[in-house]
Amino acid sequence: SAPAADAPSGEARPARRVRRKAVEIDIDLPAPPKTTSVRTDRRPRRDQNAAPASGDAKQAPGDLFEVLGIDENAARAPRKAAKPVDDEPLQLPRRRRRDHDVEPRENEHGNVRDLDDILATLPSRKDDNGDDDFDRRSRRDRSDRRDRNGRNDRNDRDERRNRRDRNGRDDRRNRDERDYDRDDRADRRDDYQSQQDDLVPVAGIVDVLDSYAFVRTSGYLPGPNDVYISMGQVKKYGLRKGDAVHGAIRAPRDNDRRNQRQKFVPLQSIDSINGMSVEEAANRPQFAKLTPLYPQERLKQETTPSKITGRIMDIVSPIGKGQRGLIVSPPKAGKTITLQNIANSIATNNPEVHLMVVLVDERPEEVTDMERTVQGEVISSTFDRPASDHTTVAELAIERAKRLVELGQDVVVLLDSMTRLARAYNIAAPASGRILSGGVDAQALYPPKKFFGAARNIENGGSLTIISSALVETGSKMDEVIFEEFKGTGNMELRLSRELADKRLFPAIDINASGTRREELITPPAELAVIYGLRRALGGMEPEQAYQTLVPRLKKTPTNRDFLAAITSTLPQNK
Repeated sequence: SAPAADAPSGEARPARRVRRKAVEIDIDLPAPPKTTSVRTDRRPRRDQNAAPASGDAKQAPGDLFEVLGIDENAARAPRKAAKPVDDEPLQLPRRRRRDHDVEPRENEHGNVRDLDDILATLPSRKDDNGDDDFDRRSRRDRSDRRDRNGRNDRNDRDERRNRRDRNGRDDRRNRDERDYDRDDRADRRDDYQSQQDDLVPVAGIVDVLDSYAFVRTSGYLPGPNDVYISMGQVKKYGLRKGDAVHGAIRAPRDNDRRNQRQKFVPLQSIDSINGMSVEEAANRPQFAKLTPLYPQERLKQETTPSKITGRIMDIVSPIGKGQRGLIVSPPKAGKTITLQNIANSIATNNPEVHLMVVLVDERPEEVTDMERTVQGEVISSTFDRPASDHTTVAELAIERAKRLVELGQDVVVLLDSMTRLARAYNIAAPASGRILSGGVDAQALYPPKKFFGAARNIENGGSLTIISSALVETGSKMDEVIFEEFKGTGNMELRLSRELADKRLFPAIDINASGTRREELITPPAELAVIYGLRRALGGMEPEQAYQTLVPRLKKTPTNRDFLAAITSTLPQNK
């Protein structure tokens, strides 16, 4: 074979595969039929990339062939023979580069690198023993690393398992300690509160709303001192709207954090409901299931000879227990004074009756006057308050009256006035879309009717009497519509005359226009015949003439009985 020593060093040579196996390096020469395998050492990548700085560290190719015992001419001959004629570098098919290749086999121009370049990157050799030691150290290092990695993995797993076990035990121990501390603190707190907190008695009217309830402690309107009642307590004790309860609350402390979160103090316990125990209150009847009857017992209005209003009412429009009456009055005709006289007469003649005066949309000075002159419960909402307060006061007052009737008591409610209450409902109630004459919503008239319709005489005891005033001749179409709606619902009507009031003839009662339905049930038969004769005598007269005929004769007699006895002989139809 031709010698290959004189081949230029820059000439491209066939690609060789450098593989590291154990200690040797395989150099594959594809050209000759017989391939010579050369084993050499493989250094780590970082050592191979670092080129030797001095010429001593670089080993010549001839020395490598001599060390390996390979004929240099035989090794280079196939490369020379395989060289193309046109001296172009031979482009041989390149194999896929493996992860274990020491260096890429192509340069940046895509040409195959020669043997000198590959050999230049091999580790320097000082002696054979040094290479063997290097290989053994490399294998030992890798083995040590693998061993250490395995041991480290086991250690890591053991440590993580131990940490998890310790963490789990610590978490359980800490959780048990926290639960014990929390229970201990709760017990100490309960003991401290039971020793330090004092229950304060509280009383008021229960107002049940949609999902909660309150005890109104300062009247029938909401106030800052109201007591909160949960719906669970309402169902537990069977509370109803309008019940008078006596209970206890926990005394609030200034530094108590609960007082900062709660706007109202909650009710702790209930001692009595409407004067009864909780067990007795659970068996009381419901107002809607009671049987209503016509009034059968009279509420006498006559008190003293000088109180002409009550004496006239006993003759022309008597009032019985369970009456539903209207006082129809124009403005400034004396309806408020008439209500005061009725209230005082009931308080004097029937002290067993629970009297309630409800003033809706009224003047403040009249409220004060009513509170000072009437011996009863005065519930008021002046005209400077919103319409919702008017409706709230009226609803809670009538519910309170119903609760008393359920207990068998006789209750009298004097309302001033029904017209203003209907106006308030017309403002406060949501619009239904159906408007009557005068701008009255059709749905706004139902709550006042419900209020007025609660008056009834109960069959087995108890009665609810409602006497309400209604405004007429005000020039408002709304007032006329409201009066027409309530005109046929009452069974007693007392009408006041504007003509008599303008002439300062008080009480300005229109005698012929006033009357009571089924008055024979509450009037003695002997008096009833005389009253019928008097009605026939006064029926053809004008209001002023009838007033001038009746009132002077009443003033001359001390009582109505004396008056009826005196006129009996003068009435020719009774002889």
